[in-house]
Amino acid sequence: MSAAGDRLQDTARQTALALPDVSHSRPFAPQLDVYKVAGKVFLIVTDDPDEQIITVKCEPEHARAQVQRHTSITPGRYLDKRHWITLGPGPGITKRLITEAVEGSYDLVVERLPRRDRPR
Repeated sequence: MSAAGDRLQDTARQTALALPDVSHSRPFAPQLDVYKVAGKVFLIVTDDPDEQIITVKCEPEHARAQVQRHTSITPGRYLDKRHWITLGPGPGITKRLITEAVEGSYDLVVERLPRRDRPR
């Protein structure tokens, strides 16, 4: 079953906040919820009822595959279009896909942190 926009955003927020050492703020604009680990962004949730999307970090090869596989996944809206993807509501966008995208983004960021900065 596909996730509607509000469920997409809620699932992404809940997934992010369940991960270790995650912080949440709105440093860029009032309508952008930004989730970070060790000061590094891994999720942006657009808090706009007319544009219910999330943006996550992704390996470039995986990003290209996701964009080709799903019409409602596009290159990252706000960040590097090679390393980020944006998910909107639509066919194939399930709770599981959203959860995996958020957790995968978090893992990518954590893997690139110096050991001393990684969540314990």
